Amino acid sequence: NAKGQKHAEVLAKIKSFNSWLKLSESSYAVSTSLTASQIFEHFESLIDSNDRMYVIPLMQQHQSWATQEEHDWLNNNLTYS
Repeated sequence: NAKGQKHAEVLAKIKSFNSWLKLSESSYAVSTSLTASQIFEHFESLIDSNDRMYVIPLMQQHQSWATQEEHDWLNNNLTYS
């Protein structure tokens, strides 16, 4: 949350996906058919040298400690590989 950061723009970009879920303070899941590289390209212009960003595909099976709403989202949006 340092001055000059583009957190609002990053969040807006996340929310532009059809389906997304906030997992933690700064971790989000999005449901998309895009590859990890394609997703990263959407955010590349918003990242600077002191930021960290990981795009990691999530798939069934998963284990989590979460709310029922979060479990439902994960169960409805994660695919089997």
